[in-house]
Amino acid sequence: MTDSISVPSLPTEKTEHGFVRAIGLFDGTMIVAGSMIGSGIFIVAADISRQTGSAGGLLLTWIITGLLTITAALSYGELAALFPHAGGQYVYLREAFSPLWGFLYGWTLFLVIQTGTIAAVAVGFARYLGVLFPSVSPNTWIIPPINFSSRFAISLSVQQFVGVLMIIFLTFLNTRGVRLGKRIQNVFTSAKVLALLGLIFLCLFVGRNASAIADNFTHLWAIRGANTISPGVGFLRGILPTVTAASGWYGLLLALAVSQVGSLFSADAWNNIGFTAAEVKNPKRDVALSMAFGTIIVISLYCLANLAYVCALPLHQIQNAPDDRVATAALSAVFGAKGAIVMAVAIIISTFGCNNGLILAGSRVAYAMAKDGLFFKATGKLNSRGVPGIALVYQGIWIVVLILLRTRKPDGTYGNLYSNLLDYVVFAALLFYALTIVGIFVLRRRRPNAERPYKAFGYPLVPLLYIVAATGIMVVLLLYETQTAGMGMVIVLLGLPVYWLWHRRSSVQDRA
Repeated sequence: MTDSISVPSLPTEKTEHGFVRAIGLFDGTMIVAGSMIGSGIFIVAADISRQTGSAGGLLLTWIITGLLTITAALSYGELAALFPHAGGQYVYLREAFSPLWGFLYGWTLFLVIQTGTIAAVAVGFARYLGVLFPSVSPNTWIIPPINFSSRFAISLSVQQFVGVLMIIFLTFLNTRGVRLGKRIQNVFTSAKVLALLGLIFLCLFVGRNASAIADNFTHLWAIRGANTISPGVGFLRGILPTVTAASGWYGLLLALAVSQVGSLFSADAWNNIGFTAAEVKNPKRDVALSMAFGTIIVISLYCLANLAYVCALPLHQIQNAPDDRVATAALSAVFGAKGAIVMAVAIIISTFGCNNGLILAGSRVAYAMAKDGLFFKATGKLNSRGVPGIALVYQGIWIVVLILLRTRKPDGTYGNLYSNLLDYVVFAALLFYALTIVGIFVLRRRRPNAERPYKAFGYPLVPLLYIVAATGIMVVLLLYETQTAGMGMVIVLLGLPVYWLWHRRSSVQDRA
């Protein structure tokens, strides 16, 4: 995996830019694993099983996600070792292509990918806290919805308020220094890994359902209750067929590609350790290894968790789990009514640790952009604790705004804006991952003699396979999830005029 790694460990001290090198290999692995494991693994199996229509399709979806994610992580390691600087993927795209591509990634990350995910996880934390304390309700208003257009509103429910408090609390803690942030991450990631292992053990060995196992594995590929997959826009419906997973190999491939939206999103954030490279003790080695170890651990747990689901529940119960809470349904089969409480505690721990890692890492991208003159100048400064405190505050403010903003549905109920935005940017996130791996090929050609302490595993075949597979999934999403994929591209492209404004402003300041 590694190639002539001989870089000595650096002491825990401030770098020339003021960052504190306090993150070791274990800490980095915990940041990767903790940022990846949120609430998705406990929920998305329901939607995936409806899309693929079979137990085999559910398991295969996660195997494909695992292969894609691990392949990407092993490939990114080369870039992480080549550019061990704050900003991670923003820096990789900037160096491989141009500052514009780095900015478009950083723009999308700050606007939706990182902040939207944190908002969703914060409200998820509050939602499951409501299982223990019913007063934490989405329908108990501190400020009732105020409509400011036919489609949008703003509100503050008790549930939203708890989510906002979580953001303020974790943002404050992370302004106190990276050592505190990593300790919180280590404790909560260890706890939720143990909780996930407990769920797997209970479903596989204590609550295993013999009839569910017989039905799911005897009819592993039998299509039942599969959703219809239709082309995304009207003119395509006369060209492309409407299918289900039962429509032969074509339908199954489409179902597997569409189902990657949920599984890839649940396995995202494995690249976050790259954002903090300036704070890693031995960045040329440990960033790459943290990505590899953390990703392998989480993907193994995810695959085992879904195996546990099909051993504890018949397929129709997975597909129709109340509110898609498959893990809760599985534990309820073991503990009865107490299963919901046990699962709520596990998800509260999981979401708290997840958001700590995401908040810690995300602010470093805003810092790197500001140092290039492409974001608010104040976010490019470190506080007395050696962390980008202003960037953390700006990030926190935007997350709170995303939590407060609501969408208005035709039936008069309210949705969450961040949920819509996250649906839109899954395509864009996949595009940036594929583009970054293309950057490995570009940099091998452009900088053949650069020091590469770590080289992409299986180069050029393995990175190329990822690019091909990711491109295939993106094509399917464009054709069959056209609105969400198209809106994702709109969000990215909205960054173009913003880039030109920042770039022009920076150029004027340089001349002055």
